[in-house]
Parts: sequence; C-alpha cells; structure tokens
Amino acid sequence: MGAMNKLCRVASTAPGERDVNQNEEKTPPQKVLHETFEETPLTVALLTYMSYLILVIVGHIHDFLRKYGLERDRSCHEQHLKDFVPLYQSWESFYTRNLYHRVCDCWNRPITSAAGVHIKVVDRKMEDNGWTLKHTNKQIDAINFGSYNYLGFAENHGPCSTAVERSLPEFGVSNGASRQEMGYQKIHRELDNLTARFLGVEAAITFPMGFATNSMNIPCLVQKGCLIVSDELNHSSLVLGARLSGASIRVFKHNDMTDLENVLKTSISQGQPRSYRPWKKILIVVEGVYSMEGSVVRLDEVIRLKTKYKAYLYLDEAHSVGAMGPRGRGVVDYFGADPNDVDILMGTFTKSFGAAGGYIAGSKGLIDYLRLHSHNVIYSPVMAAPIAQQIISSMSIIMGEDGTQEGERRIARLKWNTSYFRNRLREMGFIIYGNEDSPVVPLMLFMPSKIAAFGRCTLERGLAAVVVGFPATPIIESRARFCLSASHNKETLDKALHIIDEVGDLLQLKYSRYCLKDSPKLTFT
Repeated sequence: MGAMNKLCRVASTAPGERDVNQNEEKTPPQKVLHETFEETPLTVALLTYMSYLILVIVGHIHDFLRKYGLERDRSCHEQHLKDFVPLYQSWESFYTRNLYHRVCDCWNRPITSAAGVHIKVVDRKMEDNGWTLKHTNKQIDAINFGSYNYLGFAENHGPCSTAVERSLPEFGVSNGASRQEMGYQKIHRELDNLTARFLGVEAAITFPMGFATNSMNIPCLVQKGCLIVSDELNHSSLVLGARLSGASIRVFKHNDMTDLENVLKTSISQGQPRSYRPWKKILIVVEGVYSMEGSVVRLDEVIRLKTKYKAYLYLDEAHSVGAMGPRGRGVVDYFGADPNDVDILMGTFTKSFGAAGGYIAGSKGLIDYLRLHSHNVIYSPVMAAPIAQQIISSMSIIMGEDGTQEGERRIARLKWNTSYFRNRLREMGFIIYGNEDSPVVPLMLFMPSKIAAFGRCTLERGLAAVVVGFPATPIIESRARFCLSASHNKETLDKALHIIDEVGDLLQLKYSRYCLKDSPKLTFT
C-alpha cells in the first residue's frame, strides 16, 4: 500500500473559478498550495494485487508448457550458451511475454495524419494472443488526447508551417555535421539567443534530441566525488545521465521537501563513502511537471533548500515550459521565481513548441563550458534547420513578438481547458492525480485487465488516449493519461468527457469517494 499512499503535494485554487481573459498573463501568480492524491480504495487494491497474482501464476504455467514444447514459444529468448549466464532474462521479460503481448494493440498505434485535435489511427487486429499484429485497411477518426501538443503548434498549417516552408530554400533539410565542425548555422545562433531571452537568462544552447539533452549533459556537470540528489520519479533520461556521470546518487521521496532536506543533511554530514571527504559539489535534480503523475515540483521550497545547503539545482522543464505559468515560461514563471535562482534550466521543444530537441540555459559561463565539453555538441549533428525555424516561430508567438495576442490566447485556453477537464472528471467519480494546473491528467485504472479494455473501448468510440502500465508506472498504479491542448475547444472536451463517462460506467472505473458536483461552474471569455 506504500506506493498508493501518496504524500501531500501541491493543490492550487481551481483556476477556472474566475473568468479567463486576454490580460491573464498580467495577473500576479496565485499562491500555490500542495495537492493531495486520493488513496486507492482497499477493495480495489486487493483486487488489483489478486489480478497480478493470477497473471503471474498463469504466466509460469505458460512458461512451463513452452519449456517442454507443449506450447509454441514466440518470444525473444536466450541462446543458452554453455557456461554463460542469461543476458537479458528478468521480470520485465516475463511481464512482456505473458502480459504485454496480450494488450500490445493498445500501444504503438500508427497514425496517418498530423498530430492535431483529430487524428486518423490505423486499426490493427491481434492474433496468437498478441504475438501477431495485422494492419487492416480501416482508419479510425479519433479525438487526440495522447499528444504533448499543449499549445497546439503541432499542426501542418498556419504561420509556423509557412515559416518552415520558407526556410527550406535557404537552409535545406539537414547539414549532417556537429556544431564544432560545419553544422552551426545562423538559424541555430538565432534560436539560442531567442531561447535565452524567452527564459530570462544570460545564455542558452540547443540540442537535436530532448532525451540526450539530459543523458549527455549531466555527465559534463558532475563526476566521481560529486553527489546527485534525485527525485524518485525523475524521467529515465535524468536517471541515465546521473548513472553515466559516475557521481554518487541519493534518491528522495517524490516532492517531499522534508525527505529532501534530510538527505541533504545526512549527505553533507557524512561526506563521501569510505573517505568521508566533503562532496566536490551537490546537484539537486527535479522536474517541473512529472509526466506520469501530473504533479508540479515545489520549486519555491527546492530553491530555499538548495540555497541553504549550498547545492546546485538542475530543473527539467520538458513538460512545463510553454504549458505552465501566466506567460508560458514554465514552473519558474508559475511560481513567480527568478530564473537566475535555478542554476541549470533544461527543457525540450517536443511538447509545447510542436518540434523536436532540447535546450540548457543559465549563466554564460555554464553555456560556454557545455559548448566545449558536451558530447551532444561534439558528436551529434545539429538540429535540422526546419525544426529550428518551427521553434523560433512558435516561441515568437508565445512571446507576442509576432504582433498578435495569439500566444496569450493559447496559454489562457490551455489553462481553462485543464481546469474544466479535471473538474468534470472528478464530478463523474474518477480518481484523478496531479496538480490542478497541470495539463497532464492521469485517470487511475489500477487493474491490469482494465488497461487494455479502456484503451480499446475509448478508441472504438472515437477517443485516442494513452493507457500506461508497468514498467512506466508502479505495477499497482496503472492509469490512462490525457494530455490537454489549447487546440481543444469546449465541444471537443465535452465529447471526450461523454466517452470517458460511458466507458467508466461500463468498466466500473469510478472509484472516488468524493463528489464535486457543487464546484463552481467555469466560464471562458
């Protein structure tokens, strides 16, 4: 039950309790409180554990039959070399063989359209208990609630796509070289400078891949003799970067500032293992918005602790930049904090900007150091020029430098959509995780059988949503994850909510013991 008893986090006043208007970004940030996640009902928890127990028993029976040739083995298996230990057998492979392939039609679904409000999903049929997937000629028109298209820039029309088309004759599609060779073009310089100005810091450097921005740059900042203090729910790119660095790693409970302070105190007082020497440096690593939980980091408290204990702060704003804050500058903007209080600002362009790649921003000294030492600079080709142009165009719109209020309107619309969608789901009786202002909305499913059922039933009714299970979440906390977008209008939201309500009744997913039917009605002007 420990994995289900969520600690207290941040809950803010529902942003839709007042009208949203075009001057929204001029309003001072609301006081941020911490949200509490509703605990899993005991009966649901017991049934979920029993479901997995039955699946494990059945899985071992199938493995026994496969071992003796009584059942055909279609899985990837070891070569069983003499005197060699197994290379990749693990619980994950057991899970993949006996559960994942029974529901794999719910993941990796090809789409044949731009990732806008509506998408065309290729229909697939399973055979052999999921070991064979066959595409049909049928395409399903569905409302898209699975893309990280927070501000609606992932479209194949409009000012951004027009600007990208115009950039092609001048810059081409790709130049196939790194920054330190012949890859750096003036459009990359423009993007670096614009990103720094957007975030309010001295300098920034951009990279072609978001995952590698974390995994390849953290090893440049810390090494053996240093300490990384990491949130337990940090993204795998942060985890990989921390491991590659060679630094010692200490993990603190998700968003638990008391535990973070205890880890810092203990680590500083004890020093390095064996030698007990002081750490060369301490780096606190957190995310702005956690993509599976929908929770928001307690940035104000993290900054206070990092200042008190003289540590550095690495903030991953992949899911928060553009989507959070009255001006779309991320959780730093959301909390009204000074960007210079965060030592390393990291983010990606794959979500709110409708492009690809990532950035690191901060002091000029930091960025100059990364330009010389980052593996992502030395060995990786630069970002393709059309992608850079897409980011420049969308970022300029968010900043209002296109001469319109379109960016302001999209930020306000996303905020309203998030509040409306979350409140309506709670009214229906679902258990919803995350911060009130987070555009990532996890709806808890719990039981393994309902992962596939929810994904299939919603798609049949015209709603494309992401269902998530182990190993992306704890095994007991399967969920559906909805990503809100500024491109969604109220009619689209209501249609999606109607489908979710219908499927929730069908699958008996309304586990919540609370009712919010008396909550204030939301209006948008």
